[in-house]
Amino acid sequence: MNIKQAKEYIENTAKLYLKKDEFGEYRIPLVRQRPLFLLGAPGIGKTAIVEQVAQELGIALVSYSMTHHTRQSALGLPFITQRLYGGRAYSISEYTMSEIIAAVYDTMEAGSIKEGILFLDEINCVSETLSPAMLQFLQYKTFGRHRVPQGWVIVTAGNPPEYNRSVREFDVVTYDRLKVMEVEPDYGVWKEYAVERQVHNAVTGYLDLKTEHFYRMEMGAKGRSYVTARGWEDLSEILKLYEEERLPVDETLVGQYLRSTEVVKEFTAYYDLYRKYKSEYQIGDILDGRTSARTMEKAREAAFDERLSLLGMLLDRVQADMREAMEQAAVLTELKNPMKGMAVLAEKEEGGPEEISERLKILAEGRRKQLESLRNANSLSDRDRRRHRAVIRFLEEGYRALRTGEVPDGKEAYLILKERFNGEADKLKRNTVEIQQELHALFSFVEEAFGQGNEMLILVTELTRNNASAQFIAAFGSPDYRRHSGEMMLSQRRDSIQAQIAELDLNDVL
Repeated sequence: MNIKQAKEYIENTAKLYLKKDEFGEYRIPLVRQRPLFLLGAPGIGKTAIVEQVAQELGIALVSYSMTHHTRQSALGLPFITQRLYGGRAYSISEYTMSEIIAAVYDTMEAGSIKEGILFLDEINCVSETLSPAMLQFLQYKTFGRHRVPQGWVIVTAGNPPEYNRSVREFDVVTYDRLKVMEVEPDYGVWKEYAVERQVHNAVTGYLDLKTEHFYRMEMGAKGRSYVTARGWEDLSEILKLYEEERLPVDETLVGQYLRSTEVVKEFTAYYDLYRKYKSEYQIGDILDGRTSARTMEKAREAAFDERLSLLGMLLDRVQADMREAMEQAAVLTELKNPMKGMAVLAEKEEGGPEEISERLKILAEGRRKQLESLRNANSLSDRDRRRHRAVIRFLEEGYRALRTGEVPDGKEAYLILKERFNGEADKLKRNTVEIQQELHALFSFVEEAFGQGNEMLILVTELTRNNASAQFIAAFGSPDYRRHSGEMMLSQRRDSIQAQIAELDLNDVL
C-alpha cells in the first residue's frame, strides 16, 4: 500500500480502538488491540503520517526509536523489595517504571489529553537481550510490570532487512501479534502532501519531470546511494532559507540531502534553470494581468519542462495566497461565538467595559492553555498553531484596547471590538477579491499562451487536488475554474469540497 492508504488505515484503526460502549469501556480490550506495524523503506514518511493522525484526531503522541534503548531503559531498573507470602517475608526483585511507559504518563500529566498513540520506531532493530521484552510488550502491552494506559493505541514501524543491517527478522509468533502493513514509495501521493506542506516548487517541479528520482536505493562500487522523501523535504526547507539569505546553492549543498551523484547533478542543474526562469518571467506582472508581449511570446515558444516550471511558480504564488485567505477565514469563524457572547454581555446592566475586557482576558488565557496542552501532547499542526495564535492575538489586543482607552459603557466597548472584527473581515474580503483577480489572470495567461493543452489540464488538476485552492474556489467562486473543470470532468471533487466548506459558514463571517 502507499503511505496515504497506510495513514487512512491507522486513523480508522485508532478510531475503532478508542470506541467505547454505553458504560464508557473500550469496545476492544487493550490486550486484543493488535499493534500496527508499518514495514517500509526509510524516509518514506512513516513517522510523518503517525504525527498527522494524532493531530487530526486530537489525541496525544509519544514517539520513541527502539534502537536507542537498552533492556534497562525499556524495562526499568531492578531493585530489591520485601513481600509477605504465607506470613513469611521474602526478598524479591521488582523494576522501576519503564522510561517509555513513564513518557506516556508524563504526556498525560502535561496536558488534558488522556488518549493517544504510542509510536515505537525501528522495533525490528532491538538488541537480542531486548527481544523477549519486546515480544511481551507486543502481546500484553507491558514493559516489565507496567502496562500502557487504557486509551493508548500502539503503532510501530521498521525497515526491511535490505535497508538496515541491524534488522532482526520477526518470527511467526511475533508477526501473529501485529497488524502488518507494507508501505511502498508513491510520488503521486507524496506530491499531495508536499503541496500542503509548501515544499519548494523547484523540488516538486523537478520530480514532476523526473518521477523516477523521487525515491531510490542502489548499491554501487562506492557504496550505497539513496534518495528519500525525507531528503527532498529537508532540502526544500534549506533552499527556502538559502534564498532568503541570498546564498548560492550548489552541488555540495544538495549532496548533503540527496546521496546520489546522478540526482544531485541533475537537480542542481534544474534548480539553476528554475532560478533563471523565475528572474526572466515576471510572475507578479502575469498575476496582475499585465503580461508583456515579450513574456507571452517567450512562454509560447518554451519547451514543456520550462512551461511546467513557469506554471509551478504561478500556482505556488496563487495557492500560497489562497492558503492564507482560508486561514484568515478560519480565524474569523472561530471568533464569531466570542463576539456573540460579548454582544449579549454588553446588553446586560453588569456588562460594563471592565467586565467585557475581563471576559476577553479569560478567553485568551483559556485558548493559550488549550494551545499549550496540544503542544505538550505533540498533537499540534503548524496550521492549528497559527490559527490559535491569531485568535489569541485578537482577544489580547481587544483586551488591551479596552483597558487603555476611555470607554464609557459596555455597548461602546462592544462596538470597539466589532469594529476590529469588521476590519479583519474587510481585509479578508479585499484579499479574496485580489486572489480572484490573480486566478482570472492565471487562467487567461495559460489559455492565451498554451490554449487548452496539457498545461490547462495541469492547472485545473492542481487547483482541484490542493485543499487550500479547492476550498477557496468552493467558498468564493471562480468562473474560469468552473468553466474549465466542467470541460475536463472534474466537478465531483469540487462538490465534495463545497460540502466541507459549508460547515465553515463563511457567509456569516463576510
